[in-house]
Amino acid sequence: MRTKRNALKIVSSVIVGSFALTLGITQAQADKIKLGFIGPLSGGNAQQGLGARNGFLLAIDQTNAAGYPHQVEAVVLDDASDPATGVAAAQKLINDSQVIAATGHWNSPVALATTPVFNRAQMPFIVWGAISPKITEQNFRNVTRVTPTLVNENKPLAEAIIREGKVKKIAIISDTSDYGVANTKWFGDFFKAVGGEIVFSDAAAVGTTDFRVMLTKAKAAAPDAVYFGGVVTEAALVRRQMADLGMGLLPMYGISGIYDPKFIEIAGPAAEGTIVGIPAVQSNPKLDEFNKAYEAKGYAEPAGSYAKYAYEAAQILLDVIKEKGIKDKQALSKAIREIQRDGILGKVSFDENGQIKMNLEVAMYAVRGGKWEKL
Repeated sequence: MRTKRNALKIVSSVIVGSFALTLGITQAQADKIKLGFIGPLSGGNAQQGLGARNGFLLAIDQTNAAGYPHQVEAVVLDDASDPATGVAAAQKLINDSQVIAATGHWNSPVALATTPVFNRAQMPFIVWGAISPKITEQNFRNVTRVTPTLVNENKPLAEAIIREGKVKKIAIISDTSDYGVANTKWFGDFFKAVGGEIVFSDAAAVGTTDFRVMLTKAKAAAPDAVYFGGVVTEAALVRRQMADLGMGLLPMYGISGIYDPKFIEIAGPAAEGTIVGIPAVQSNPKLDEFNKAYEAKGYAEPAGSYAKYAYEAAQILLDVIKEKGIKDKQALSKAIREIQRDGILGKVSFDENGQIKMNLEVAMYAVRGGKWEKL
């Protein structure tokens, strides 16, 4: 009898233990959530995406170490600067029921392709890099952006060029994407508004490798400088071919889309004399802490210009999830739109279209001695 009782106790203990283990696993699964990140992790723009990815991961690592209500897992996907690849990545995030929200994209054409996808699923989505005005002009209620737009970048650049007094006539070459078309319009408008003259303007498809015919026509218009309204690889090829055609002494201007060590690598010695204007977030203690934490992690890639934006995007998502929970994604998107916070970008809030409102300064950099130097 005693043996039977002991056996029953053992069986009961096993059942209770198994139930507790199952309950523990179920609870752990319930407490686990995922946040998505999409950016260019391969190809010519990978340097931008890798730095941003690291900023995103840093935010999640710090959150998990600080006793957050959920265990947060990062889902990091490559868009390769390609809209179709970006859409496939967006769909993968949406199809994963544990992904609560996401942040993404350095390239505007990719963001313009994926934001309707995220909107249909009503998944909260914060743009960490892409700067076409059209992204927030769509006013998808689930989409916000923590970076300024290309309008914000082109205006101070055009004014700085005229203020310096050496360039009055400029030739514009851009790509034919929405990003390139918008750069052509806004830089041209701002440059003319402050007394400059556009003597030539043309565009080529993304992926073009030979700009010599276009540059020959631009040269005939006798510009004082060339403005390029695309991104890294094509910008570097334009600069190199300017040198081939005897235009190497003319300065080439651009905005943040060409501010990348890869530009110098591709353009080689011809990169000298290239000048960009990029957003410069005002220094603050939280940004200083972020920079120290990033350095302490020992990432293989530098933070670059976008790690701080991806970090801020992740922090915003984590804050609203902690406050509102994970059941109602529309409530999360509404909370993001209404947020008022002091972050590493300073005081952060969004306008009626989901565009960040922030104090913006533009820093000027030039290629000197084979590296970008602040002017």
